[in-house]
Amino acid sequence: MADEPNPDDLEIADELIAERRSEAPGETPEDMTSWQRPITAAIDVINYRAGQIIALLLVPLIAVVVFEVISRNAFSILQNAGFEDLARSLNLGPTLWVYDTSRMIAGVLFMAAAGYGLMRGVHIRADFLYRFWSEKTQATVDATLYLLLFIPSMIFFTIVSAEFWWLAFSRGETMQIDSAWGPLLWPARLAMPVGAFLLTLQGIPEIFRAFHKMGKARERLFVKVLPVYLVALLWLVLAVFTPDLVPGGEWFTDVMKAKPSLDKPTIGLIMLGAMLFVIFIGFPIAFTLIFLAFVFGIWGSNFKLTTLLMTLNTNSTMLNDQLMAVPLFVLMGIVMEAAGLMERLFASIQMIMARVRGALFIAVLIVSTIFAAATGIVGASVTLLGIMAGATMSRSGYNVKLAAGTITAGGTLGILIPPSIMLIVMGPVLEVSTLDLFRGAFIPGALLATLYLVYTLGRCWINPSLGPILSEEDQPDTSKFYGAEVALICLGVLTVCRIFGLGIGGAFGGLMPFGGLVVLLATMAFAYAAYRNVGILRVAVPVAVLFHLYMIVANMSEGGLPVWSIIFGAFIVLLAYLGRPIYNSEYAKDFYFSDLWNEFFAGLMPPTILISFALGSILLGFATPAEAAAMGAFGSILLSIGYRKFNIPSFFDSLVKALEITVLIMFLVAASNFFGAEFSALGTPKMMTEMLLGLDMSPYLILLLVMALIFLLGWPLEWVPIVLIVVPILLPTVEALSVHGLERYDLMVWFGILVAVNLQTAWLSPPVALSAYFLKGVVPDWDLKDIYLGMMQFMLVQLVGLSLIFIFPQLVLWLPKVMGG
Repeated sequence: MADEPNPDDLEIADELIAERRSEAPGETPEDMTSWQRPITAAIDVINYRAGQIIALLLVPLIAVVVFEVISRNAFSILQNAGFEDLARSLNLGPTLWVYDTSRMIAGVLFMAAAGYGLMRGVHIRADFLYRFWSEKTQATVDATLYLLLFIPSMIFFTIVSAEFWWLAFSRGETMQIDSAWGPLLWPARLAMPVGAFLLTLQGIPEIFRAFHKMGKARERLFVKVLPVYLVALLWLVLAVFTPDLVPGGEWFTDVMKAKPSLDKPTIGLIMLGAMLFVIFIGFPIAFTLIFLAFVFGIWGSNFKLTTLLMTLNTNSTMLNDQLMAVPLFVLMGIVMEAAGLMERLFASIQMIMARVRGALFIAVLIVSTIFAAATGIVGASVTLLGIMAGATMSRSGYNVKLAAGTITAGGTLGILIPPSIMLIVMGPVLEVSTLDLFRGAFIPGALLATLYLVYTLGRCWINPSLGPILSEEDQPDTSKFYGAEVALICLGVLTVCRIFGLGIGGAFGGLMPFGGLVVLLATMAFAYAAYRNVGILRVAVPVAVLFHLYMIVANMSEGGLPVWSIIFGAFIVLLAYLGRPIYNSEYAKDFYFSDLWNEFFAGLMPPTILISFALGSILLGFATPAEAAAMGAFGSILLSIGYRKFNIPSFFDSLVKALEITVLIMFLVAASNFFGAEFSALGTPKMMTEMLLGLDMSPYLILLLVMALIFLLGWPLEWVPIVLIVVPILLPTVEALSVHGLERYDLMVWFGILVAVNLQTAWLSPPVALSAYFLKGVVPDWDLKDIYLGMMQFMLVQLVGLSLIFIFPQLVLWLPKVMGG
């Protein structure tokens, strides 16, 4: 039997990084050509050290945003309590400098570390065809495309961005359009030429590595051509930027200015076909987009407009305040995973549900939902759930197909449940608020999790052998009144959650400064005392029931009595009734809360409170996604310290991992924005929209075709290129549709969630579904065929959920309208 995987070896971004390099920086193969080895090692080390230094910028990024949140909210609380003079004397309140400073730091993070990302092999490629080639063929294609595409486009990028920086430096340009502080722009813009230069430099080792892999015979051919290539490259660069200094420069300038014989939309179609061809060959997508945008932009428009679009789109990506949340939420998830909180949570829920059929299915789905809210990344969830649950499910006699389907389906919730990284990236693409996408995703995420749970437990109820009760050796020691334990714990948790919700809503703000926090802490202290002492528990139960009934009556006086309030009140009374053994003196002496509850609260409460604060503050509009992400990252660090899992080397490693994912996503965002701007300037999206709308088809059918295309592309491609490349191409068509009578903004929010659920479905669709390979990697005893069959069951469940969202758009739009007023 294969060794069980170690959770400490988990790479949280494995689904995004297909070619992560395993060798140490500066390490080169001994049989690499001798003159290439020192060059490769030196450039690798330069970018490695640069990446390490840049990763440390995450710390001041968190610090300045946390300072802003605390300062602003402390001022508001003290002001409401009548202590405004005290707040002003402490210099509390909103700041002008944090917003711009944090944006500039976040922009420097991904741009300056682009070369580090290439050195570590984190730039994503669609290797649908690439993976089937021999190593020599792969290396030959890589070397050719690096020489023809990467090096020229990155040199252009470096020179143009250096000119863009010099313009800001020499003129003393400041942020003016969206800034009240107006800081100088050149310090942040310096990251563009520096990052572009380091990225260009890193291309040299990548070419040398390709030479080494292709074999000596092919390498000699490439080396012979190199002098000619370098001369041609030098001439090209000089002809573009200083045409007067080289022979043929003016001719080349005239060629670039010449009007194309084809119309612009047709050039855009050729551009689209070239993009698909090169991407499916397997070259890193970001570099492909930059090169093609340069070539086709110059062909269809002119060099000046093309370079202007490149610099403006890169600069806007760097300073985008919504995308600033990406590195912070990623770091939050990585630190929480490193602290081992999810393993404790899974083990405790498994013990609590030990006497229920399908207990492990329930545990997997609960943990996957919480972990999805912590990370927003699919591969981490699937891998970690496989490590935690796979062996136990096999030992307990669980059906492999249903077990595999539950793990993979639960893991895919990370793509949808806020704070989903994909939704953060999608917001600027759709030109809608990330906050509204988060709110819109909340009910669909809960709906899908519920459908999964109903399906698994229903199957276990029909066929108990699919998820048998855990064996005696796996069941915990409990009191004779375990049912009463569960009921009273549920009552306590619901009460604390309601107090927490009222506090977040400001219900206790008038009592005293930080009234919500004080009441919450007092409630938790009282609950803990009741947990430890049956006498106090006898008092706490009726107090909790009366509190809930009072809140129901208070809500009834404001706006009637909804059915759900009646159901909730009846449920509270039922829980108290099930806990009645504590009032029987004969039974009470044998009643106690089992030790498993200690583990449950140790695993559940900290991450749940952290996620609730981060997510709740976003959904209720108290903090921007970036602010909530910074608070979440800060809270995860405090949790790691509290669990004694924090140490400097581990934290630094978390910073570096977060930087790698940030570079992967954000550099591709910048590249796709440049590509999309050129594609739109050519007018091709407008032409495609007119063609589709000219067909005699229902707008619903057109939207179904769009969703089918996205679903099919979800097989070979990751969500990143689909959201950043495919969706912008299809967006004009969707905007022109009249569906459900929705206005443009509501249509985009609904469409965004449809895309997210659709891509989630594609994650479960064999044969390309990556979730299967993640799970197979950590549970090698499970046959890949069984994993596929299990995933297909949940793909059908997922399609039911997608159909409900398609038919009833209010499942998405109701919460944004209610919470947005």
